[in-house]
Amino acid sequence: MMQQIDMNSPEFKAELEKTWNFVHKVCESKGWVLGPNDDVNEGVAMGLARHRLLYGKRFCPCFMVEPDPDKPGKYRSTDGRICPCKPAIEREIPEDGICHCQIFCTPEYKAQSQNQA
Repeated sequence: MMQQIDMNSPEFKAELEKTWNFVHKVCESKGWVLGPNDDVNEGVAMGLARHRLLYGKRFCPCFMVEPDPDKPGKYRSTDGRICPCKPAIEREIPEDGICHCQIFCTPEYKAQSQNQA
């Protein structure tokens, strides 16, 4: 059964603020920007915050999280994705301009997507 988190709780709101700080620091350190869709960015940030509270890590919310059979009481992403994930850093953003979750992208990708709108 999926655990529930009260998104209006002070605990969740505090973790969401920490997550946004984390996201902005990742952008700054990698030379990335937020993806062009604000609704997607909000949803991904909320998923990252939820996973941090539930599992202790910012597992990518676009992939499943399961108990780690090698470490009782711990969890892992079924795809090994902890934000910012290796596939995004090594392949997705360099090749496509945006990560799978669409929260991080290159400035060029964002400018191009805004020009097409």
